Amino acid sequence: MKLEKGELPEPLDAEARRRVSPVICYPVNSLAPPDLAAYRAAREGWQKVDEVIVPPRDARCFAVPAGCFFRIVSVEGPQVGDLNLWAANDLNERFFSGKTRALHGTHLSTGDRLWSSLPYLRPMATITQDTLDWYGFDAWGGSVHDVIGTRCDPYTHRLLSGHDYHHCCHSNLTRALAHHLSRPRDMVEPAVHDVLNVFMCTGFTRGTGQYFMKASPVRPGDFLEFFAEIDLLGALSACPGGDCSAEHSSDTAACHPLLVELFRPMTPPEGWTSPTRNSYSGEHGD
Repeated sequence: MKLEKGELPEPLDAEARRRVSPVICYPVNSLAPPDLAAYRAAREGWQKVDEVIVPPRDARCFAVPAGCFFRIVSVEGPQVGDLNLWAANDLNERFFSGKTRALHGTHLSTGDRLWSSLPYLRPMATITQDTLDWYGFDAWGGSVHDVIGTRCDPYTHRLLSGHDYHHCCHSNLTRALAHHLSRPRDMVEPAVHDVLNVFMCTGFTRGTGQYFMKASPVRPGDFLEFFAEIDLLGALSACPGGDCSAEHSSDTAACHPLLVELFRPMTPPEGWTSPTRNSYSGEHGD
């Protein structure tokens, strides 16, 4: 008789195999931790030099020179944002959510860094303050600012619903980047990539391992603050899911704008230098 999936008997040593201790894939002990005291000291006397309002169900681009700070701020109501980053002079160097997740974990907060794609692999930005760091991990295993989701997109929406929706975060980011660069949308779309889900509260279900979302704990005035390690081009989408408490990729949820603020310090953080690209030779062996 053919057994269906899940009907195979457990091996006799199943429990022993489950008890094997895990090993951290990427120990980060060799990485120099960010000097948060120096970053914080650099705020003294800083000057706000620009701000960008991101409308609900839309996206906007912004530029941040190396050595400056930027904040993503909740200004009206609970709202999730999807963040893309690129090196300002090279769209091929972009935020690498997968490697950032491998180095820092599924959710980011103060002291974590956003790393760039291969072959560059260097810090693009450092999180210097997070007003939601009190949340931690809840009873469901949920936390905020995840690098486990992708971004809501019209292709998955079409696959699952059979309908087109044009204000998914992927589409919002594509429109914003095309407008900023004055290029056709189909030319810039491949540069849109997996995001940092700012303010989003997510995790994985215990039984099935499915990605879940729940109402964001973000309040007006909360912010996530970054220090730009290199010259950056950013794009932020105010997700059509609002606080992502029920659904996304629709016009059902209540949505709110987000604010991006840019600050220039009087002097760079003490001892800071902009990181160079990864020093691997690129030979890849014989």
